[in-house]
Amino acid sequence: MSEAEMPTTRTRVVREPERGAYDRETVYRILDEAFICHVGFCVDGQPFVIPTSYGRKEANLYIHGSAASRMLRQMKEGVQVCITVTLLDGLVLARSVFNHSMNYRSVVILGKATLLDDPEEKLAALRILSEHIIPGRWDDVRQPNERELKATSVLRVPIEEFSAKIRTGPPIDDQEDYLFPVWAGVLPLETKTGNPIDDPALDGAHQVPDYVRTYSRTHLKVF
Repeated sequence: MSEAEMPTTRTRVVREPERGAYDRETVYRILDEAFICHVGFCVDGQPFVIPTSYGRKEANLYIHGSAASRMLRQMKEGVQVCITVTLLDGLVLARSVFNHSMNYRSVVILGKATLLDDPEEKLAALRILSEHIIPGRWDDVRQPNERELKATSVLRVPIEEFSAKIRTGPPIDDQEDYLFPVWAGVLPLETKTGNPIDDPALDGAHQVPDYVRTYSRTHLKVF
């Protein structure tokens, strides 16, 4: 476990502080396992929260989308954002409705998102995004052409102000409820793959690659 960093007043976990974590290894493990982040930002006083894919390299998070999107148009000069990522690990079923909960791992990152203008840097960031979702795919497929690069924007957010919050374990009931005659426990949840389905237009000579056949979200890099 890496050494914990001091949280800021904005990222310190206030409710149930014992669930807070502030070390980069914990935060990176969550970021590297998840697929989707939610990006919060304001435009003329109106808050927006946009779900999008992302990738991480070292202490930077990369977000991409259409160059015409509201989020990316507003961020050309850099804008303050709040990024959240959540992994849901189980439903926690207590003996009372009030004490039902969920087991989860989550990350909050606060920072300034800036647009990548350099084509080589943008291409490198898109590779990071692709490899985050399915490692090995980038080298197998056609690379983005000039038109596609122009139609795509990529933002970089430094991972500098952050915190994680984690809940694990069984339900926590009020003492008087432990004798209540009902089942209690945890229903685990996980992301699992099914069998790959060929594109109907696929040439029969092409077989499912190993990185698809053996795909798992436990390929945590953490660096």
